[in-house]
Amino acid sequence: MTKSVMKITGMSCANCAARIEKGIGALEGVSSAVVNFAMEELIVSHDEGAISEEEIGRRVQELGYGAIRSEPAGELTFAVRGLHCASCVNRLEGRLLEEPAISTAIVNLAAETGFVRFDPERIGAAEIFAIVHDAGYTPVELREAEAAGSDELRIQRNWFIFSMAASLPIMLTMGLHHNRAVLQFNFLLATAVQFTAGLAFYRGSWAALKNRSANMDVLIALGTSAAYFYSLASFAGLLGPGSEVFFETSAMLIAFIRLGKYLEARARGKAGEALKKLLHLQADKARLVTEEGEREVPASIIRVGDVVLVRPGETIPVDGEVIDGSGAVDEAMVTGESMPVLKKEGDTVTGATISKSGVLRVRATRVGEATLLAQIVRMVREAQGDKAPIQRFADAVSGWFVPVVILLSAVTFSVWFFPFNSDFLTAFRFAIAVVVIACPCAMGLATPTAIMVGSGVALGCGILVKKGSALEIISRLQVLLLDKTGTLTRGTPDMTDLVPASRSVDPERLLECLATAEAHSSHPLAQAAVAAAEASGITPGQASEYEERGGFGITCTYNGFRLAVGNERLMEAEGVNLAPVAGKAVELAAAGKSLIYVAAGQALVGLAAFADTLKPESARAVAEFRRLGIRTCMITGDHADVAAIVARQAGVDSFEAEVLPGRKQEVVREYQQRGLITGMVGDGINDAPALAQAEIGIAIGGGTDVAKETGDIVLMRDDLMDAVRAIAIGRATLAKVKQNLFWALFYNVLGIPVAAGMLSRYGITLKPEYAGLAMAFSSVSVVLNSILLKRVGRQL
Repeated sequence: MTKSVMKITGMSCANCAARIEKGIGALEGVSSAVVNFAMEELIVSHDEGAISEEEIGRRVQELGYGAIRSEPAGELTFAVRGLHCASCVNRLEGRLLEEPAISTAIVNLAAETGFVRFDPERIGAAEIFAIVHDAGYTPVELREAEAAGSDELRIQRNWFIFSMAASLPIMLTMGLHHNRAVLQFNFLLATAVQFTAGLAFYRGSWAALKNRSANMDVLIALGTSAAYFYSLASFAGLLGPGSEVFFETSAMLIAFIRLGKYLEARARGKAGEALKKLLHLQADKARLVTEEGEREVPASIIRVGDVVLVRPGETIPVDGEVIDGSGAVDEAMVTGESMPVLKKEGDTVTGATISKSGVLRVRATRVGEATLLAQIVRMVREAQGDKAPIQRFADAVSGWFVPVVILLSAVTFSVWFFPFNSDFLTAFRFAIAVVVIACPCAMGLATPTAIMVGSGVALGCGILVKKGSALEIISRLQVLLLDKTGTLTRGTPDMTDLVPASRSVDPERLLECLATAEAHSSHPLAQAAVAAAEASGITPGQASEYEERGGFGITCTYNGFRLAVGNERLMEAEGVNLAPVAGKAVELAAAGKSLIYVAAGQALVGLAAFADTLKPESARAVAEFRRLGIRTCMITGDHADVAAIVARQAGVDSFEAEVLPGRKQEVVREYQQRGLITGMVGDGINDAPALAQAEIGIAIGGGTDVAKETGDIVLMRDDLMDAVRAIAIGRATLAKVKQNLFWALFYNVLGIPVAAGMLSRYGITLKPEYAGLAMAFSSVSVVLNSILLKRVGRQL
């Protein structure tokens, strides 16, 4: 099954999205089709053998919309800087065609773009960009969607300015309709507005009606046309002498709707700011280190294995490993953490993070679409394109909304004209007001804009939401299962206790002997012992006659003494009496700690205890879960006595011990069978089956390869408090969705009766042009309300 993503143009409301979903979903070979109205994207899962992406695009066009498909494998379009004349075109095309893996190369001088068709098995985008660069030009990746968004905003603004400029003179001369010259002037202005700024609504209406459906364009075209053509007939004298002309109604109606569309486009742009910021993070330049020295090159030509130099203040261009140097790196883009992280030789760094101090030499390990930034961008787009379950309600309402509104408009006219015996013009104006005040757009924008902003807020906190629907589901969480190792605890042992055998033994001397013996071992307990010594400012000494015995421990010679460092079996083999620490050893073992004895010769020096300790934030996070009304249960493969101690320290409601990895999935299923919405927090790899089974899988400590993580939400930091933040963001997002849907419904429930003149006996009526203004601002208010979610991010 293939997933294709297309940018859709020409949609005016949620009905358009529903029509495209219905039309594409009905095609043979298509398993699912989801349209995100807010992002203007179509995501289709289809069988490539049964139906191609090109055929899907053609069907979208048949439905009356535009479809910009993503580049297929083997084709690449890019911008080219440095082209000056036709000779440049011929030269670059010739250089590209010299590569056997490239079959087609077309360079457009006017557009400053290049198109290449190639064999993806033999060459990739980075190699193609390298050829262009070697030919003396600069290749630049296209950002079509971003440019298209800027163009749309400018077009909407220009149409509003034009329609308002043409409408104002009509409004100002409304009282001069007895003057024929003024009427002629107003007729020309209204006609210009109707068939230029209003032409898009006719096109949208025709496309909708041709496909046997109706959308917001139909309502606008119907309302404006009724007002315009009635005025035209009156102006031409076809309705008799003294008939009223109101060209201002159609002109101002279009102007106000254009204003609403412009403000909506601006607001939607702000709603998607998180993704735009990500796209701008990528470095354009890199300092490539070669045998000849260093040179500045476009970041797009860096390949895996290349070495780049990063100076303070510069953006790291690729994911890689530090091979020389050290310095502080700002990783806020990845983790949301404001404090820079020290990076030294052997550490990994992420592209788009910023070096704050020190010079780093980095060997590229991932470039292009494989980098963490590219993975995050792709996942954020997919999450923002995902439909939350609550969206189904809005889709259902939008499906019958327009026909019902047209029916209500007809009923309004009939009631006013016949039973109430009103004049034709009064009934006509009420009918037009009903048509233009109704707004399915607000319903369609209610959910996707909130999901878009919510996922952006989460991303700013180091929380990657992989499915937009996860934000709704996590807000309803009832039970949260927590893996012990690596989630509640650090996942690596720490030295917790150091017990001298007698008062005459210096603890520092005991730790020195322990660290000296363990310095060359790779065992986790040995590394923890050395780390504890270093933290105390103790440097391991130089030992000789070193021997590591599997299952026992280590023996060596240090300062003339034979040291034996290991478990109880090693002490027995060395003839060491453990009686001085026997009581303490039993106590520590009962607490689930691992013990290492230290002996010099046959004399016991002391005892060290190690345990996988609780993370500092775990108890606080569990307390927050309880405050949010969520029950917590710890799952671990450890013995029950160890699990009980950790559970008590963390404060979880319950725990399950001695659970094998395969059993974790069963535990999740058992809670679900009780009718509880269940979440699981784990490391994303070992706990993959349980994360997949849960309604919400949360992978903690996502690291640098988030694409491999199982689960709906990835916590980029190794911090359980981020799970609390994710729940808070999910609840705030769902609250905004409900607010948006309420206001969208309330607006229509209140606005349509007012527009129909039901409150006219109290002197409350609504002229058609102001009804259109109200309709336009209903969509804007929904988007602006969603943007208020950003305040949640600042409070976390």
